[in-house]
Amino acid sequence: MSRWPRPATAEVVLRGTCPRCGQGKLFRGLLSVADRCTTCDLDLRGHDAGDGPAVFVILGLGAVVMLLVFWVEFRFEPPWWVHVLLWVPFTFFAAVWMLRLLKAWLIQQQYTHRSTALDE
Repeated sequence: MSRWPRPATAEVVLRGTCPRCGQGKLFRGLLSVADRCTTCDLDLRGHDAGDGPAVFVILGLGAVVMLLVFWVEFRFEPPWWVHVLLWVPFTFFAAVWMLRLLKAWLIQQQYTHRSTALDE
């Protein structure tokens, strides 16, 4: 049995914390996973989210943004530069936010189900 209390999945995902202790940071920068937890020294190099989050963000966010683009275009008929000013920042920030959530969730699931080497 681990001496670390297991943090809730929502806490790990929303706060971007370590899946073992729930206190250390999971990310180094915007999207890079840290090598080790600064609190419990969990080796995070073996936990890899792969391309799964990127695929879901590309397909899901892309569909939502295009629906919104068409709605704005046909409802308000703005000039092209309004679309650029509106959708480029929205898409960037939404993509980063979604990637962080999905990466954290997949890494937490890997840790919970021990799909990587045991860390105890």
